Amino acid sequence: MNEKKTAERGYHHGDLRDALIRAADELLAERGLEGFTLRETARRAGVSPAAPSHHFGGTAGLLTEVAALGWAELARRLAIAGDTGSTAERLKAQGVAYVRFAVEFPGRFHLMFRHDMLLHDQPSLDRATGEAWNALERTVRALRGQKEGEELDAEGEAMLIGIWSTAHGFAHLTLDKKLSRMAECGSDTDMLDTLFPSIIDTLWVKRLG
Repeated sequence: MNEKKTAERGYHHGDLRDALIRAADELLAERGLEGFTLRETARRAGVSPAAPSHHFGGTAGLLTEVAALGWAELARRLAIAGDTGSTAERLKAQGVAYVRFAVEFPGRFHLMFRHDMLLHDQPSLDRATGEAWNALERTVRALRGQKEGEELDAEGEAMLIGIWSTAHGFAHLTLDKKLSRMAECGSDTDMLDTLFPSIIDTLWVKRLG
């Protein structure tokens, strides 16, 4: 199918971009990064094989937009989780939200941290990444008793990176089914509802209590 036939199907420029992004996202969800190809993405979107490269410059450009979608959704979830309850409750809710995102969108999650496959100067990616980081930073700032907008000191930065790393590591262990092999661990839901909040409590909340 050539670009003229694509236009006859009713695609406008923005519609076509969105259709390709959606197709790439769906393909990643089904097959992971190993099964991703531009040709299959184009086929699912109903456009010519050349269309993804024409609109995104190649694989990296298209995957970067999918990764930006992932970061935007993660940022949204972190913001919602950090909006109600005590500071400790907000932190635990954000940690759980992080892991739940990874479990629900493993294709996006793995892609978001594959820096070798993305364009790092893409504004959409930079903006969405910053929003996710800022959502967790606001909670860490509050947990440390700092004012909104105040820059984190070295200890605060270390805490922020540590909490993020804890959630990220737990997410990978959950996706790889490593934790479920432990006799004391139940289902993924049980671990997210009980074990992980307890880990955050032990590592971060109680230390500041």
